[in-house]
Amino acid sequence: MKKIALSILAASSVLLTACATTVKPTYVSPTQYQSLNCQQLQAEYDRIQQYLDQGVSVPKSTGMGVDVGLGGGWSRGGGWGFGPSVSLNMGQSSNTKKTEISRLMGQQDAVFQAAQFKNCPIKVVPRTAK
Repeated sequence: MKKIALSILAASSVLLTACATTVKPTYVSPTQYQSLNCQQLQAEYDRIQQYLDQGVSVPKSTGMGVDVGLGGGWSRGGGWGFGPSVSLNMGQSSNTKKTEISRLMGQQDAVFQAAQFKNCPIKVVPRTAK
């Protein structure tokens, strides 16, 4: 009984630690913002910040895929051969709130870098840890 209690305690502490990690920005290339002028860069930065401040909502996206192919391999009898294969895949995306926040923070960093490259003064709002 003690083993079970200890394993549950260990698993829950690992889970709580994983949930408490801070979100880090995903890399986004600033070159996609190079065509924007200073005013547009500030507007894009503010739009992303407003979305982050209001709370990010991640839409559920489900997908379904069917794959038909040709496979080959060894059989039990010692021979080999080719045969058709069909697979059906259904599920939800792995896009979570943290991945969405990470992507948005990366976009915001890219906008800031593009503004620095163009010598644009950009008003930056300090991030709060979430």
